[in-house]
Amino acid sequence: MTEKEKMITALPYRANDPELVKLRREVRLKLAAYNTHLEYDAEELSGTLKTILGTMGSGSWIEPPFYCDYGFNITTGKDFYMNFDCVILDVAPVTIGDNVMCGPKVQLLTATHSVNAEERNFSGTELGKPIVIGNRVWIGAGVIVCPGVTIGDEAVIGAGSVVTRDIPPGVFAAGNPCKVIKVIE
Repeated sequence: MTEKEKMITALPYRANDPELVKLRREVRLKLAAYNTHLEYDAEELSGTLKTILGTMGSGSWIEPPFYCDYGFNITTGKDFYMNFDCVILDVAPVTIGDNVMCGPKVQLLTATHSVNAEERNFSGTELGKPIVIGNRVWIGAGVIVCPGVTIGDEAVIGAGSVVTRDIPPGVFAAGNPCKVIKVIE
């Protein structure tokens, strides 16, 4: 398997692999153009965004500035909105449903490392775990979603939360670590 194939399938991989370095450089050049576009031409910016993301649903928008590792691992449903200054570390797939809203400074982080110090420091590998966000989810400002998390349909995540484990559908959850506060009726 190539290092890219290992990365996408959540196996340990070497991030310094020449193919991965080249892919990160290519997306950074596209992001630089997207993030510094002087004219607010929604059609042109949307076209650029479509060249960055793996799949972008109709009516979807990410406010610049926006940052990601690769882009091709990001899939959004229709009418997805992400506010200013967000980060998606997409070393593993990030799947976002329809009608999802994200506040400013949201971070979706699939990248992780071994908790074993020897393995982490001497193997030279890292890995990723996919993130899945259901339909009609609202993620408040400054939320961090950690590797391997699934957020269920119609959940609301309170601002500033750190989501370390799965959140069921139809709940309001908040805190660090994020936990269910109440069921939404």
